[in-house]
Amino acid sequence: MGDFSEKWNPTGTSNNTFYQYLVTPSGISNVFIQNIGSFNGTNLGNITFSATGDKMVFNSYAGMLEIYDYNRCTGVLSNPVNIFPQAIVPPVDHFWGCEFSPNGQVLYVTLSDQTSHLFQFDLNAPNIAASIDTLWTISNPGEAIGGLKRGPDGKIYESGPDTSPLAFSYPYSDSLYTMYNMNLGVINSPDSLGAACDFQPYSFYLGGKRTYWGLPNNPDYDMSAIAGSPCDTLVGISEPTPQPPQLHIYYHPQWQTGFINANNLQGNKGTLEIFDVQGKMVHKEEIEIVNGYYTRNFNMTGMADGMYFVNLNTSGQRLSGKLVKE
Repeated sequence: MGDFSEKWNPTGTSNNTFYQYLVTPSGISNVFIQNIGSFNGTNLGNITFSATGDKMVFNSYAGMLEIYDYNRCTGVLSNPVNIFPQAIVPPVDHFWGCEFSPNGQVLYVTLSDQTSHLFQFDLNAPNIAASIDTLWTISNPGEAIGGLKRGPDGKIYESGPDTSPLAFSYPYSDSLYTMYNMNLGVINSPDSLGAACDFQPYSFYLGGKRTYWGLPNNPDYDMSAIAGSPCDTLVGISEPTPQPPQLHIYYHPQWQTGFINANNLQGNKGTLEIFDVQGKMVHKEEIEIVNGYYTRNFNMTGMADGMYFVNLNTSGQRLSGKLVKE
């Protein structure tokens, strides 16, 4: 596994130096230094790889956005494509996060400033910069757009803090729980362009937890191997122990919405069934399972208060749980 970082010079001198480290069970070794692409002089930035590991994108807080080809065997970057150069004079576009769609053909970038934006780029366009599409714009104070992260379900998640002038601090006060800091935005179909990508702000409930600008920067350990590649062959590693399926259910009274999340599921399809306490089925639908995950925000407006029973049926699996509307 490799780990990347981009050099920053505290004197403010720009550079285009990347450091790569080989991470193995024996430790960190083989530091590889490469100078490539445009020069950057800011100490904040973000590096993200495509799902197949053959593309890397770097964005800086000073407004630089650049894509590279990446060789997973040699660790060499090549073919830099500069979408936006670093800003020389204000105003500076404060690019914050970036993420590839699962098929690697669409790029999403966030800008976090007095006005925040979520951008989409078509990487197949003749002029990538000109393909920019603004999916969402919000104003600070109050709301802000932060990091992006592609999830194991193929969706892209977006974080952001509550920046209300009388409420925001780091850390939050114990009493500050709002829709802005208790939910993530979700790009449900990130391979699609424009409105078809289905971005839904504040649509993934964090189960009572809160978020700021960031999301976990975890490596993708499930990246598929390169067929026939000797450097991508792992020997002597046993198969992981299968994890049991889990079903999590939560009802949010303010939104009158039941949040249904499940993981470690088998198969690609199944059914969702909801019954009242009398055993009467009040809802049934076919569902799709992506990489073992399923999520559903079930609107319960107009349904009677009380207990409901949720059944999730998949290939050889049946999960059950309770949902209490109050």
